[in-house]
Amino acid sequence: MREANLTLIQTFFIVARDGSYSAAARKLGMSYQSAANHVRRLEQLLSERLVVSEQGAKTVTLTPRGRSLYKLLLPELDTMLTRLDRTLQKERPVLRIGLPQAIFFYLMPPILAQFRALFPQVEIIAFERDTALPEMIRDGSLDLCITERYFGDPNVPQHLVCTYRPALVFPREWGAPPQGEIRQWVQGRPFVTYEPGQLLRNLAIDYLQAGDTEMEIAISTSGSSSVKRCVEAGLGYAIIPAWCIDGTETTITAIDLPELPEIPIYFGEASFLARNPYVVALRQLCVGFTSVMG
Repeated sequence: MREANLTLIQTFFIVARDGSYSAAARKLGMSYQSAANHVRRLEQLLSERLVVSEQGAKTVTLTPRGRSLYKLLLPELDTMLTRLDRTLQKERPVLRIGLPQAIFFYLMPPILAQFRALFPQVEIIAFERDTALPEMIRDGSLDLCITERYFGDPNVPQHLVCTYRPALVFPREWGAPPQGEIRQWVQGRPFVTYEPGQLLRNLAIDYLQAGDTEMEIAISTSGSSSVKRCVEAGLGYAIIPAWCIDGTETTITAIDLPELPEIPIYFGEASFLARNPYVVALRQLCVGFTSVMG
């Protein structure tokens, strides 16, 4: 028999103690189906039925094996869970967010200022990265993410909070903006972009690449602030989010690219946190990205 983990045992215990999947789901902050699936998985591991639930019934009935297991767990697990609840209630709540460095740097401070005014007791831990975000949420390393990528993963539901426009930026010393075909203007000029796999890199290459000619990339890096800094240093041109341009730049020129589509920004969270009050509040505030972008 494969080893049963504590999550399955805890879910069964609370279902047995409280008498229903829905009560256990509320207690554990998960869906009704997740609670039922945990019990079913434990039953598979034990090769015995523990809980009987009639169609449409609001309560469950324990089988003889289920009652025996519940009585076995009761003295120790009930005490342990009570102590754990008390310990967690004393801990400061934390939200762990994964997001690209540029979104945090350019967009999040005003949003976080509003969030802190509402929930000063909540600590925000930001993981500034763009790759592996859905995997980090699934394995419990993150609570939520803000990203341009849509995962299509039911375990990480995502909500569109805004869209933005990309802009072409280049050193001002190169002269006037291109008046004609952008693809002709970029020929022979050094291109600065994002590391492989990032959305804006793929979009920029698809847009700028002429025919079957392979793009010659001079520098690739992980974040918009780094890409912009390379352009400011005269190392090449780039396509970056328009909200990275604040109008105070003296060494670069930026032009809009109306032929490119607007790029979405999604807010995603672990499915069991969809109704968490901190997550809901931050999600609603992130709709304010639109005003932050100006």
